[in-house]
Amino acid sequence: MFELAWPLALLALPLPLLVWWLAPPYRSQEASIQIPFFGKLAEATRQTPEPGAVVRRRLSIQMAIAALAWVLTVLAIARPQWVGAAVTREVAARDLLLAVDISGSMQQSDFRRQGGAPLKRLDGVKAVVGDFIARRHGDRVALVLFGTRAYVQVPFTQDLQTARTLLDQTEVGMAGQQTAIGDSIGLAIKVFEASKAPQKLVVLLTDGGANLMRPSPYVTTSMIDAEQNDYPSGWTNPTTGQTTNNWSVSGSYAYQKKAAMMWTSQMQRNHW
Repeated sequence: MFELAWPLALLALPLPLLVWWLAPPYRSQEASIQIPFFGKLAEATRQTPEPGAVVRRRLSIQMAIAALAWVLTVLAIARPQWVGAAVTREVAARDLLLAVDISGSMQQSDFRRQGGAPLKRLDGVKAVVGDFIARRHGDRVALVLFGTRAYVQVPFTQDLQTARTLLDQTEVGMAGQQTAIGDSIGLAIKVFEASKAPQKLVVLLTDGGANLMRPSPYVTTSMIDAEQNDYPSGWTNPTTGQTTNNWSVSGSYAYQKKAAMMWTSQMQRNHW
């Protein structure tokens, strides 16, 4: 749709006509030479000298060009613009952070495909989480990878295709061979500090408990206590009691060894 940013500028269009009608005409006097025989010259030419003025008239083409230039100038000041259809912008309703274990144990091929073929643990996570990311329209997704150390692979974004691509490019051992779950949770809380989303969720995917116990450089116990209601997380561990004792301070949930596959199947059925 065509519209003017400053339509009131069109009020200046009749300004030249007002000046033409109301302002006095420009007058100029030119120097002249007086000669003593002027009267005789007039008689010889049979002309009668009279006082008067000469009005110089412009050509029609000159007037047309001047009028067109003025109209275009006023239109430029009014800033004509073409406004397209309204664009609806989706605002993220939730911030979802996926913390994925890429330690050495994720190399094991003890998962099974639907046909019974062996599947590496990390490949199983990629398949399920990739589909999960593809369904997160309207949400922001972040990806944290951890092994011996934790790092942010994808900050919060609504570009789901890029997040999925970077997840598919992940390989076992990129962050070390050990499992520092504490660092991943601490880094997740640190990433959430800048989030203003009304709903926040951490999904922690790992195949076991932490085998690298050290104070997290990203978070303290008081920070976890303050944030535990905002960032629930879950993971599997064959030694359920150990996991629960080690991480009960984080307010997380511990599942049994096969709970990861059960959880992902339920996630696919419900489409989250």
